[in-house]
Amino acid sequence: TRQAVAIDAEAAVLSAIDAETACVVVQTPNVFGVVTDVSKIAEAAHAAGALLIVVTTEAVSYGLLKSPGEMGADIAVGEGQSIGVGLNYGGPYIGLFAAREKFVRQMPGRLCGQTVDADGARGFVLTLSTREQHIRREKATSNICTNSGLCALAFTIHMTLLGERGLRQLAALNHSRARELREALAAVPGVEILSPRFFNEFAIRVPGKAADVVEVLLADGVVAGVPFSRLDPKAGMDDVLLVAATETTTRDDIAAFAKALKGRAA
Repeated sequence: TRQAVAIDAEAAVLSAIDAETACVVVQTPNVFGVVTDVSKIAEAAHAAGALLIVVTTEAVSYGLLKSPGEMGADIAVGEGQSIGVGLNYGGPYIGLFAAREKFVRQMPGRLCGQTVDADGARGFVLTLSTREQHIRREKATSNICTNSGLCALAFTIHMTLLGERGLRQLAALNHSRARELREALAAVPGVEILSPRFFNEFAIRVPGKAADVVEVLLADGVVAGVPFSRLDPKAGMDDVLLVAATETTTRDDIAAFAKALKGRAA
């Protein structure tokens, strides 16, 4: 197993692909919030006879960004929590996955198909569920329990209410607020924006240790973000802070954050 760790890891991933590569896994947006067009990675992976799996941890980003399938991914997986599922102190959440049709019979879970009933009304039916525990028993490859079903239902209801246009608008608002946050923080002396392309979160470099900045700003009533050192203490990125803005972030929130950070950097 080879891993490529960098704020913008496209070049590192491409250089790691060789004749022995069986599968390439790329996250976009990645942990630093960086958005990557994985088309070149898909071409390189397929040329080496490997599969490409794209991971997306922020499902709202699909409202603006190219889908993994459009970029050549064979399998797409991700997290759908931000669409209708509460944080719930860490779970349960809802995992999302999709695959090319040639892999459909290897997918776990139950696949629902759309059809019409005897009266011509739209209906849904379980078209592929033979891999589930209620049929395969001890040979099952998945076990969808009540918690999983409840999260999936909440996600489905929320997506139905949003619709295609609503998801685009929600994604655009997330990105707009994040850009406003970037501009405000970029004006703070000593702060450096590290993520070149992002959706609704990005990495910044702050004066001193990011963990100390978070602690000081918390005393001022500002939740600054996540110090990267909390995720990877050995990365040597103690001054890197991950920040985000969503549709719930107001312009007053952004101004207060920038003001508090400026006071800390002074």
